[in-house]
Order: sequence, then structure tokens, then C-alpha cells
Amino acid sequence: MASMETVEEVLKDWEAVIGLEIHCELTTLKTKMFCGCALEHGAEPNTNVCPVCLGLPGALPVPNKAAVQSIVLSGLATNCKIMKRSMFYRKNYFYPDMAKNFQTTQGPIAFCMDGWLDLEMEGDDAAERHDVEKDENGGYVYRVGIERIHLEEDAAKMIHVGGTDGRIAGADHSLIDYNRAGTPLTELVTRPDLRTPAEARRFMQKLRQIYLALGISDCSMEDGSMRCDGNISLRRRGETTLGTKTELKNLNSFKSLHDGLAYEIVRQARVLESGGTIKQETRHWDITHKRTVVMRTKETADDYRFFPEPDLAPYDLSDEFIDEVRALLPELPEAKKARYQADYGLPSHDALLLADDGELGAFFEQAVAAAGGMHAQRIANYLLNDLPAALNAAEGEATVADTKLTPEALAGLAKLQDGDVISSKQGKQVFAELLEQGGDPEQIVEARGMKQVSDTAAIEAVIDQVLAANPDKVAAYQGGKKGLQGFFMGQCMKAMKGQGNPKVISQLLAQKLDS
Repeated sequence: MASMETVEEVLKDWEAVIGLEIHCELTTLKTKMFCGCALEHGAEPNTNVCPVCLGLPGALPVPNKAAVQSIVLSGLATNCKIMKRSMFYRKNYFYPDMAKNFQTTQGPIAFCMDGWLDLEMEGDDAAERHDVEKDENGGYVYRVGIERIHLEEDAAKMIHVGGTDGRIAGADHSLIDYNRAGTPLTELVTRPDLRTPAEARRFMQKLRQIYLALGISDCSMEDGSMRCDGNISLRRRGETTLGTKTELKNLNSFKSLHDGLAYEIVRQARVLESGGTIKQETRHWDITHKRTVVMRTKETADDYRFFPEPDLAPYDLSDEFIDEVRALLPELPEAKKARYQADYGLPSHDALLLADDGELGAFFEQAVAAAGGMHAQRIANYLLNDLPAALNAAEGEATVADTKLTPEALAGLAKLQDGDVISSKQGKQVFAELLEQGGDPEQIVEARGMKQVSDTAAIEAVIDQVLAANPDKVAAYQGGKKGLQGFFMGQCMKAMKGQGNPKVISQLLAQKLDS
């Protein structure tokens, strides 16, 4: 597509109506949804299969109780109503990755109905939205409804050989691995409440962190255990009638979700403004060429010929079962964020980032505990600013667990810097060594001779020498050239070989120069 308006420009005149369908495999379970075959990522193709997941005649399904527990847990964590009475249906369609030619899924009533999540939008993400009231920092909180979370079975995995980008188009032939067939799969369907690609991305990010906190899935978007379909239509601002939607299928990264929806907003606006019409169809996000392409005309519910699954009895969940699952709820990211703000005084942005990353949040709490509950902001700064910079410079993906840094060492480093024993620059140097080599920060500081000089008498003596050696610049400073204080700071730090406490030097310099 030729260069044209940005999403922000289009959304001034048009309103995007976005709904998501987020699929998540329950990868932490041991067996499949309706049989005893093992869930094992990376197993040899077609080794974890049986008559049930291969759809052989006469094979009868047996539901996985742990899968039902997991989906009820996800519903409780997303403010859903847990429906005691529900049942499975057959969804009929012919695809080569469905051996039975139907998928066992839930019908109109799912285990989890009518939930919601609140999104905190800030920074550039908040800038995409023009029609909401924003706070003093330019951000806003927006509630997104959840229509349902239902339970079903995943299809097999298809591998297209030949062609480009692993797509079926142009492939010589296709291979099918039925190991994935029958994997317990949840599908969360939002209401069409999202209005920008940034909101859609943030919703999926937040849901992923909730699922990770619950421990129901590894949520690996790279391996396909979490993926998303995005439904989007446009309408003129002020209108209430929904436009014709398109569906973006199998988006497997946050960036693809955002960029695919952004492309569709601009594409649909161009079509509509030129007098054309939008066709209801399923489209694929071509990440190589940064565009969406048509896959097929969208099916309707009638095409699937739903009817109740005759081999499975309806579910009737007891209050006792629901209460047992409720007792398994851990502290969720939103509650953790509030606790970080209340207990440690962290700003909203920092608390959100730490709460959203379970591993980093746990490391932060361990470090603060090792510091006796002190230095929380300094510890957060290292984890949120210096650590990502170091990890991004390394090859491949890495986390704090891949470094030699320990919570105790980080606590010690924060104490040294907050106590003005070392400067900010020296702190970064020590932090870098702790990441690569580990060790004790105090010993590193001693070995490198990094301790700052904060003795006022010693610093005053150096300042007096510097001022005496530069009378012309002192006169210029006192004549109005206040920028020369930087020169004097540099000379003092040089004289003290970088070990003078900058705060003390600055204070004493100001006193002497302005007296």
C-alpha cells in the first residue's frame, strides 16, 4: 500500500470497532482434553495419539477435569460469571487438520460469561485515542467487556513444505502432526469495546500476564500456545451502526496484532472514502510485506451446523467445586501493582511493569527484602532501566535469571548508591560487573577504589585550590556566566580522580561562588 494517513489521522474521522478472540492452550496440563494422551511439546510427530484424538470410529471422549478447573480459574481472574450449567457441541467443518471433521467446543453458554478487564493506557499508546478523558499525565483507564471464555480442543499442526514463509500457497505438499490434536484450548471472546490497536495489544498483554500468574499455560506466542484473531470494522465518528468487519487470523505476536489492525484501519478507511465497500472475509497478516491479504470468505454460524455433543453429558458445576477453584487464585498483576505502589511508594508506571513480569517482580521483592524493605525505587530503577539495556545488547533472548546477578547483590548495590558511597556512574559500572561476573558489590567497590569522598573539609580544600587557579573564570561566573559551574565541577572531580561526591561538591561550590 502506498504511503497514506497514519492510524492517528484516520481515527480522527473514523471510529474503529475491534473485538478479539484469544486462544490459549492449557500447556501446563499433563493430558489432552478428551483422552489420556500426553501433552509434550517437541515430541516426535504423531507419537502422542490414540483413537480418540485421531477421530477413529467408536472412540468415546472422556473430559479432562483439570482443564475445567483451569478455565474456571481464568474466568474468576477476569471477573466472569461462572455458569454452573453448560455443555459441549460439535462444530462441523472440513479442514485437513481436524481428523474428526468436527471440533468439540462449547455452545451458546460457556463455562465463563460476562467478564471484564480494565486497561491502563499511557504514553504513545494513549495518544491513539481521541475520544476519552485523559488524566494529568495523558493516560486513561478503559474497561473492556469479555463476552465469554469457552473450552474446546485444538486442531493438529500442519507443516507446509516448499513455497515461502511456511504458507500453504505455493507449497509442494503438507505434513500433519496430530500430537497437538485434542490439546485443551480456551478461547476468550471480547465484546467489540476496543477502539485502537494499542488497546488491543495492551488487552492481550494483560491477559497473558494473568494466565501466567495463574499457571495454566506457558502462553508461548512463538510456539503457538497463545494466539489471537482480531475482528475490526470502521464507522464514521458519531455513528452507532456497526460496519462490515474483517477478521485477521492467527496473529502470534503483540507487534503483529498491533500492526495488522493498524494496517486494516488505514486500508478500510481508504476503501470507504473512495466509495467502495468492505467484504466480510478472513485475512492474513503478511509480516514480510507488512500488509493483510485475503484468506477466505468468512463463515457464519450456520456453516458450522452446531448441535449438542451426544457423547458428552452436560456439565453441572457445584458451588463446592467453584469455591475450591477460587481458593487457588494467586495474587494477580493488578493487585500486585497496587501493593507495590502502597508498600514501596513506586510510581504507577514502574509498579505496572514489575507486576506484569512475574519473574522480574519476584526478583524485585527478594531484593527489597534483602535490603530490609529499603531502597525500593533504586532497585526498581536498575531492573527497569539498566537491566533491559544490558539484556538488549546481548545476543538472543535473556532474562535476569540468565545473569549472575542475585537479589542480595542488587540490594547491596542500591544501599551503596543511596548512601552516596558511590556515584550513579560508578553504580552502573558495578551493576554491569554483577550481571556478568556476580560477586559482592562492596568488594567490587573496594577493589576498584570507587568509594566517594564526602568529607566536606577535604572537598572544600580541593574547591579552594580550583577557584584560586581560575580567578578569571570565577570573576566571569560572578559576572553572570552561571554555566561555568559545570567547568568548576569538572575540575574538582578531576582533581579528586572522580571520587568526590558530586552532590557535596555542587553544594559547596554554589556556596563559595555565590557568597
